Amino acid sequence: MQRYESLPQQFYLQDLAAITGRVCELRVNPHQAEADRAARSWFNQISVYNDRKKSKFLNYGKFDLFATLSFPDADCVHLETCIMFFFWAFSTDDLSDEGDLQSKPDAVQAGHDISVSVYTNPDGSRPEYPYAAMLYDLLTRFRGTSTIGAYHRAFEAWSSSQVTQSRNRSQDRIPSVDEFILMRRATIGGALVEAMVEYSLDLDLPDVVFENPIIKAMSDATTDLMTWPNDLCSFNKEQSDGDYQNLVFCIMHERDVGLQEAINILTEMLNQRVDDYVKLKSQLPSFGADVDAELERYLHALENFVQGTVLWYYLSPRYFRGVDVTNRENLVVPLFEKGAF
Repeated sequence: MQRYESLPQQFYLQDLAAITGRVCELRVNPHQAEADRAARSWFNQISVYNDRKKSKFLNYGKFDLFATLSFPDADCVHLETCIMFFFWAFSTDDLSDEGDLQSKPDAVQAGHDISVSVYTNPDGSRPEYPYAAMLYDLLTRFRGTSTIGAYHRAFEAWSSSQVTQSRNRSQDRIPSVDEFILMRRATIGGALVEAMVEYSLDLDLPDVVFENPIIKAMSDATTDLMTWPNDLCSFNKEQSDGDYQNLVFCIMHERDVGLQEAINILTEMLNQRVDDYVKLKSQLPSFGADVDAELERYLHALENFVQGTVLWYYLSPRYFRGVDVTNRENLVVPLFEKGAF
């Protein structure tokens, strides 16, 4: 990875929210403060971080804002669960991205196995392992809803992908662009997001909908629409951490181009992906009037999630610490020093 130790002092980003905003609407949930208080009270009882690191995690993360922008139609109780979901997902992701397990696939696998036992043994006691304990509490809320089966399947794919990504890090391996795109759909938790969107509105779409090839292709597209901006926005933080599991690095490596050219290539890929989604949406089949109405609600909610997510990337100090993002058009981003985070 020595060739990536010397990068330009700054790079430029286009307004990614304007690109996804061509098809995704931004809306805001009114229950942010109340839901956040309840979710924080729960998280404070989980021994994940010491007080200093917990304060940094919560204040830098702005996960209440993330949920408010991403689940605009959820009631207060459902929004609280969505914030809890973000606490669990991001603390677990940080464990393998930047924590003690960053390049230890066997340890990540061990944590995965403990967490899997939570949903394979629903009558078991609450685990002491804090990340599994959080998952246990989330599943307790999901049981009795249509979300539970989808969440089980989605968690398995997401957690297994964390092991794969950790293995790539431990081997200093940069995957091909196509391989990384497939893996990123899992590591960003695309299927988990879809399960949470269903949960947030108490939707119950039949399996035949999600088995349809057009819906599957739309699912891949919306996942890419929130994943590729993440790689663009998180690139600076990750290069500072010495983490090269990022689509920007994959493009640099595969196409033998510099940082700015790789960013421009990925931005144009994002524009094309929006066009793909528009075309797919025009080809939606009918599943009957009742299901079509629920599907319309689901797709609109998923689009809300994408747009809320992309905007949150800019608003969270997690990615743009010390950078003025008021004007996102041709944003100048100074490169963080190594170890800045």
